[in-house]
Amino acid sequence: MYAPYRLKGCLRLLAIALVVMITTSLAYLAGFASQRIAAAERLARLQPPQTQDAFRVFWEVWDIIHRDFYGPLPDTQALIYGAVRGALSTLDDPYTTFITPDEARLAEEDMSGSFEGIGAEVDERDGHIVIVAPLKDSPAERAGLRPGDVILAVDGESLEGASVFEAVRRIRGPRGTRVTLTILRPGTPTPFDVTITRERIEIPTVEGRLIERDGMRIAYVRLFHFNDPAPYRFRATVRELLREAPEAMILDLRDNPGGFLHVVIQIADEFLDQGVIVREQGKRGEQRHRARPGGLLAGPRALPLAVLVNRGSASASEILAGAIQDHKRGVLVGEPTFGKGSVQIIRGLSDGARVRVTIARWFTPDGRQIHGQGLEPDIVVPRTDTDIEAGRDPQLERAIEWLVTQHR
Repeated sequence: MYAPYRLKGCLRLLAIALVVMITTSLAYLAGFASQRIAAAERLARLQPPQTQDAFRVFWEVWDIIHRDFYGPLPDTQALIYGAVRGALSTLDDPYTTFITPDEARLAEEDMSGSFEGIGAEVDERDGHIVIVAPLKDSPAERAGLRPGDVILAVDGESLEGASVFEAVRRIRGPRGTRVTLTILRPGTPTPFDVTITRERIEIPTVEGRLIERDGMRIAYVRLFHFNDPAPYRFRATVRELLREAPEAMILDLRDNPGGFLHVVIQIADEFLDQGVIVREQGKRGEQRHRARPGGLLAGPRALPLAVLVNRGSASASEILAGAIQDHKRGVLVGEPTFGKGSVQIIRGLSDGARVRVTIARWFTPDGRQIHGQGLEPDIVVPRTDTDIEAGRDPQLERAIEWLVTQHR
């Protein structure tokens, strides 16, 4: 998602650096490193004088390392990748990252809907790798991992300074193999180890059922992820439940780590007939994504609505929850959300590597910032460790109670 766009000169320099560096890397692999480095230097000389001066320092350091450094040098590609990562680190945005070809394949697995690993969504926060949410019925969930857990190490090897993609690469592995995570849990004074056996993970999308309470019929829909199949499966689940003539609805977004912007807009359309769904503030100004009439749960078809959220509700989940809250379409019940409101795009590079770049920030229809702040529920209901271990769900129960009270 997005990061602030500042330091235009820095970004221009970075773009030039990527061209020069990738050109150099490919040249090395083809066996023509020296010729291509000279070509890259000529390319740099075509840029404005201040850019030429900056790259003069880069090549001076390059030459000194190769001439004077005592010890084994990484290959040229590794040096280039390190230089790119160093350039990106100056942007002070953990979501703008360089992705190697191997890490890019991990991202493609996520989009395919299945992979082999432990089944947990992770992100970077304050320099740490944090679990956003374990997937339902995954090895991570069964091992007791929770939203907000910080992963300090994988198999005894520290994750300090590691990117999200590096962390994922080390955590994932073939099914049947084991991985040990060192976890620091908020409120727990000392870290502890959790050993998990990896499995084949199928990413769930939607589940639904009818809840009957005090003579009232409530449609319950849980949305696990805003992936490509989500709009179709969400609509199919809702249509099936509407045949049961429910009088209210609960939308469960707990531990939903987000997904695609176009997907959450399609699903928000089912709840809202008009108005802004989300504001997207980027380098070129603000774009407002608006609802269209005709939704399954909008206008005259709208049902009283309660939305369950917790600290594992992130990104696209916060867009949907924020739109519902600002339009007073329903109430949020549970705990404050994660606070991931920046937007990223991924650009492919010539050798199969990629750059994930923050291009904007999301704001709710009323202009509230999501990033770093999250959303406060209308009805705050914690769910304690004791509740989880005992199989109790006070958040769901409070949502049902609120809907029943509104119905009377």
